[in-house]
Amino acid sequence: MARPLVSDELWAFVEPLIPKVERRYRFPGRRRIDDRKVLTGILFVLQTGIPWEYLPQEMGCGSGMTCWRRLRAWQRAGVWGRLQRALLQRLADAGKIDSSRASADVARVPARGEHARLGRTRGARPRRGVI
Repeated sequence: MARPLVSDELWAFVEPLIPKVERRYRFPGRRRIDDRKVLTGILFVLQTGIPWEYLPQEMGCGSGMTCWRRLRAWQRAGVWGRLQRALLQRLADAGKIDSSRASADVARVPARGEHARLGRTRGARPRRGVI
């Protein structure tokens, strides 16, 4: 049998980061697909590179559109940022982060001088109405 994409250990780590959605009392609609199954579908699409609409129904993850919508909702809720921070903290606690090969991205450096005052970057044309 194939190894599951979302192991019990991974799910125990990710589950607390995912926001809980209560089912509506009035007009409940169709029952939501389990978050673990949807995460499996998301990881399958990201790992294989297939288009969302080709996600196999036999996997039980729902449709590709369901997985895509949940991915977008979790992105807007900040799940992926919290997951990244939690994984980095776990690696740091285990002493597995080697910062000797780290690099800085200059896009994070604030603008200075005239460019900061005008709110633009080097080489960009001035905004309309700003002189």
